Amino acid sequence: MLTKTQSVDGAAIKKAIEGRDGRMLASFYADDALVRVIDRNNPPSKPREIRGRAAISTFWDDICSRAMTHKVDTTTDGDNLAFTQACAYPDGTKVFCAAMLELKNGRIARQTVVQAWDE
Repeated sequence: MLTKTQSVDGAAIKKAIEGRDGRMLASFYADDALVRVIDRNNPPSKPREIRGRAAISTFWDDICSRAMTHKVDTTTDGDNLAFTQACAYPDGTKVFCAAMLELKNGRIARQTVVQAWDE
């Protein structure tokens, strides 16, 4: 069962990601939200698209279940929120993510993520 939808701000995003709380993260999204992921395996011409809060919840549950640390920096401006996320796995592998979020009525309506991994 999903957590009740909550309004989102930079401090809440930081707390949820750094605390690896997938349920809280999913609660920030509108029911019909879209997350687009661009990375080595999902280039700009064919990004991974995750549609709807249930699918986004599964996405965040997977990320938050991994043994890794997260450091988040955020910026907000009205109906937009941006954050960077520096992650590290126990083996030393690093991941860096930059995300732009469009907010509507206090919820995430659309998010674009660009990420790079150590190879």
